[in-house]
Amino acid sequence: MKFKLLLAFSFWMLLVAVSCNKDDITFDSPSQQLRFSRDTVFCDTVYHQVRSETYVVKVYNNEDKDVLIPRVNLEGGAASLYRINVDGKPGYDFKNVPLRKKDSLYIYVEIAPQATGPEAIAEDKVIFTGPAGQQHVTLFSVVQDAEFFIQTPTNPNVITTSTTWTNNKAKIIYGNLTINPDVTLDIDPGTKVYFHKNSGMKVSSKGVLNINGTLEKQVILRGDRNDPYYDTISKNWNSIKMEPASILNMNHARLFGGTKGLEMKQTTATINNSFIHTFFEYGIYAVNSTVTANNVVMNNCGLASIGIFKGGKHNYTHATIANYSKLMGTFDRKGIFVTNEWKNDKGQTEQGALQQFNLKNSIVYSDRDNAVQFEATPGQQFEYLIQNCLLKYSGTSEAGFTFDNNANVIQTIKNQDPQFMNYFAAKMNLRVKTTSPAKGKGNVTVAGTVPFDIVNEPRTTNPTIGAYQ
Repeated sequence: MKFKLLLAFSFWMLLVAVSCNKDDITFDSPSQQLRFSRDTVFCDTVYHQVRSETYVVKVYNNEDKDVLIPRVNLEGGAASLYRINVDGKPGYDFKNVPLRKKDSLYIYVEIAPQATGPEAIAEDKVIFTGPAGQQHVTLFSVVQDAEFFIQTPTNPNVITTSTTWTNNKAKIIYGNLTINPDVTLDIDPGTKVYFHKNSGMKVSSKGVLNINGTLEKQVILRGDRNDPYYDTISKNWNSIKMEPASILNMNHARLFGGTKGLEMKQTTATINNSFIHTFFEYGIYAVNSTVTANNVVMNNCGLASIGIFKGGKHNYTHATIANYSKLMGTFDRKGIFVTNEWKNDKGQTEQGALQQFNLKNSIVYSDRDNAVQFEATPGQQFEYLIQNCLLKYSGTSEAGFTFDNNANVIQTIKNQDPQFMNYFAAKMNLRVKTTSPAKGKGNVTVAGTVPFDIVNEPRTTNPTIGAYQ
């Protein structure tokens, strides 16, 4: 018993001794400027009353002493659209913020704005004031007014009458938005359509989707994460599903960042002057459909930029179809894949005739060995024509067709680098250089059917292969 009492007494004496010798920290005024992990915080484009994600700025004390920052505050004060959290404490104005020597503190930034019009700039500064002078970190975001389409258990999120979407507000889709049968949705020039994670659009049978962009005012369809980092990331949303007998007309649109882009089944589609890129599976996924596409630019799709299943009728003229990716390097990444077969939702294989596949004055190239793959089913119709194109081709066994001495492959260039300006998605510029083998090699008669390129440059003389003259 005496031993236990002695042990307990010793423990408490030790605890008191440790407490009495606690380090007393002395903080001085900073004599040098602070260092920041970044001098500007570019937030996502944000929507009316929707809070952004949280961004982080680290503040470093490079001095060999503990300092007390006299003041950290938002320049806009309590009226600022931004909110900050300094080392775990929320607010907009902080006094005497401690920072240990050779250490750092975290400042968290977010914005939940009130929109004052279709689109505006929200800017503020985090000010650091001390004896060494005043420093700041700039906060910057684009704020858009928005209209929301939200699917819930009590709201199926259906467009039941023909509707026009104007560009006065961004359209934000949560869940699935359905266009009913025999209903037309017109999307005006300059409209921005954003899909939340796992969201998409469905156009029902006999429904019509008209995407009416112009050269000056493209229609944007993408995920709702607008930080530039997400411009090159797929699977931010699902797809636009076109049901049997639906109709798509798309002009001057930019569609990117989902799982599939245009997911079409027995659809009639006309696509002009549009960019489709960065999809986890396919940019265009067409099952027994009729597709006419002119001046399209495609890139960065996991399985293929274009997947054609169960045949159909397809015409691609002056297309630039690439497939380069750092993030999806192990995927198939074909430019075009065409087959008579398709597996339905029950896993059953269906077949259909490829009545027509015409590829004219187009580039199909990638960093893989082969950019075009045909898988024809014996006994099924498989009609194709490749005219005045530039292809990456590795041989009959992989491509599924012979290149040389093939009456269906006319005046086409094989395995010559098209010399794109920049093929990676972050700075995607699929124009070709002046030394490109595609320059001036297009068929003049074919070019006459699409006399202006994707940026409205004339191409009726010396037409260049691809979407750009």
